Amino acid sequence: MASPGERQEAVEQPPEQTVEQPPEQTVEQPPEQAVEQAPKQVVEQAPEQSVGRAGGAEGRAVGQARTLWLALGLLVALLVALTAAVALGATDIAPAEVWSVVFRRLGGEPPRPGTDDLIVWQLRVPRALLAALVGAGLGLVGTATQALVRNPLADPYLLGISNGASLGAVAAIVLGAGTVAGAGGVFGLGGGVGLSLAAFAGALASFALVWTLARRGGGFAPLRLVLAGVGIGQFLAGFTSYLVLQAGDEQQTRGVLFWLMGSLGGATWGTLLLPAVTVPAGLLVLQARARALNALTMGDETAASVGVDVVRLRRTLFVVTSLLTGVLVSVSGAVAFVGLMVPHLCRLILGGDHRRLLPLAALTGALLLVVVDIVCRTAMDGQELPVGVVTAVIGAPVLLYVLDRRLGAGAGAGA
Repeated sequence: MASPGERQEAVEQPPEQTVEQPPEQTVEQPPEQAVEQAPKQVVEQAPEQSVGRAGGAEGRAVGQARTLWLALGLLVALLVALTAAVALGATDIAPAEVWSVVFRRLGGEPPRPGTDDLIVWQLRVPRALLAALVGAGLGLVGTATQALVRNPLADPYLLGISNGASLGAVAAIVLGAGTVAGAGGVFGLGGGVGLSLAAFAGALASFALVWTLARRGGGFAPLRLVLAGVGIGQFLAGFTSYLVLQAGDEQQTRGVLFWLMGSLGGATWGTLLLPAVTVPAGLLVLQARARALNALTMGDETAASVGVDVVRLRRTLFVVTSLLTGVLVSVSGAVAFVGLMVPHLCRLILGGDHRRLLPLAALTGALLLVVVDIVCRTAMDGQELPVGVVTAVIGAPVLLYVLDRRLGAGAGAGA
């Protein structure tokens, strides 16, 4: 017969084996595997299969229809904005008369007596079209740059690319290799091929310098990239101002300083030639690499794992964004924050798929800058505001909002 001590030991030991040990195997270990391993497969792989196989066709059809309707809406809005840009000004012209003049000139008819033909066809139509082209180009550059550096704060202006292009253009002007847009360039084209090449060289050099500084130590910090861009941009802006002050002509100095803040006042039909070629070409090049851009936003290793040549893609993006920035700066000066605002606005509506994002960013940027140019010409009687001033007033709060969200997300993750 068991003693009281043995009975007490038998009562205490079995619960230790049946209550404490089995739960450790059935409650602690399996849930750890079920939470860490199974959800990864269910959340990351299963939805991808269900969307890509079962519901992929229907989802793509809905997304394409939504994108198509949005693109049509933007085209209509852009057409209305272009009409308003030509009709409104110091002398208002009826929209019907605007289209009458446009159709007559497109049909090859000679200009009619009076000032409407001159104002509409020679002054306002080229300016409105230039605003649309520059806005579209800035939207493309901003979208491509943010994908390249994987940073929503990236913008040609913030990264110093525009400042480098401005330095190259001003150096060409001061040294006599080009003139401000609209006055003819080294080859007689509006803005000048020589001016655009100088701006392209400056943009490419500044972008490469900022990228090199951001990649020091073998790592890549988005905040370091932005800080390097701001620092290099301010240095180049100071050197640009020095070159402007060295110009002997006081009137030319004032004109260049106004142009550097962003101006479309020198628009002519000749000015449209270079951006009319480079912006659509840039869209085609970037659109052909939209899937690679989607992969690049997930990281270099992920992009390489799906067959993307990361080095070649990044080299192509460097050249395309620098070329577009150089051409745009040569005809309009440095227009700030358009490349920052437009991609964010489009992502809120469409998501991050660059196959849809790129063309709609171009349309949105065109619409935005046409509207901004209308405000610049009509906000103050007898005085025109620089385009860059208005875009900075709109874009600075957007930058602070995005920065606050990123810092808030980083603090939440750190907590």
